[in-house]
Amino acid sequence: MIHFKMACYTLAGVIMLAGGCAPSTTPKPDSASSPSASGSRSAANPAQGEGKRNATLETTTDRSSLGQLQEGTSTESAGPLKDILYDYDSHNLSADARDILRVNADWLKKNPAARVEIEGHCDERGTNEYNLALGAKRAQAAKDFLATLGIGADRLSTISYGEEIPACKDASENCWQRNRRARFVVLPSRPAS
Repeated sequence: MIHFKMACYTLAGVIMLAGGCAPSTTPKPDSASSPSASGSRSAANPAQGEGKRNATLETTTDRSSLGQLQEGTSTESAGPLKDILYDYDSHNLSADARDILRVNADWLKKNPAARVEIEGHCDERGTNEYNLALGAKRAQAAKDFLATLGIGADRLSTISYGEEIPACKDASENCWQRNRRARFVVLPSRPAS
């Protein structure tokens, strides 16, 4: 029994250190190493963080919400794909969200090598567990809609951050609405084999 409790405490500690992230059931195509602590990557020395994930040095920073939080930069979208917003306590896609997803799908069709991670986010209301589950449903709803628009599931992965990485920290409805989102992160291209 003591071993079971120790295992549970260890698992809880790992989850807390990871920032409360709940990965989707969709496996990522390539989960290679992350950049070195300095954020730079050396083409001459792949052991310094280059790994298998990035054959080119196109992206030297992690544009995911978690990477941006660790860098101390804004976690709001700055890439070619736009966030979609959700109503309170919902993972249903609004008409506006569907329109944005159509625009995102058009960009993905024009960039067939691009892979995207869809992050599900929530506002601070509700328990951590509930918000992680709701974030996962939000990301999955966006992924499913993109699939109906012809984007291959092998190009899309999902992750839930729940309430852990807010875009806005004020306790107001305007801020909470900005946090109830699915965010689209274009992943670094894979190396040519």
